[in-house]
Amino acid sequence: MISITPTANKKIQNLLAKRGKGVGIRLGVKTTGCSGLAYVLEYVKEYVPDANTINYAQNDFCVLVDKKHDVYLRETKT
Repeated sequence: MISITPTANKKIQNLLAKRGKGVGIRLGVKTTGCSGLAYVLEYVKEYVPDANTINYAQNDFCVLVDKKHDVYLRETKT
């Protein structure tokens, strides 16, 4: 489970509204060499369900995580 704090929830809603499009965000990780992993965030224009993506749906937007990244993000507070 990924928890979105009320402050982050409001910020994400505002950013999506400012963009004028999009249904949510996608969270992930990438390797950064010697320092390990870095978090990655990108906007999602459209969500098409698939077997490799987990949708941690919020009230007003979705938070998508690739299943292979979920182990690194689980129990994360944004």
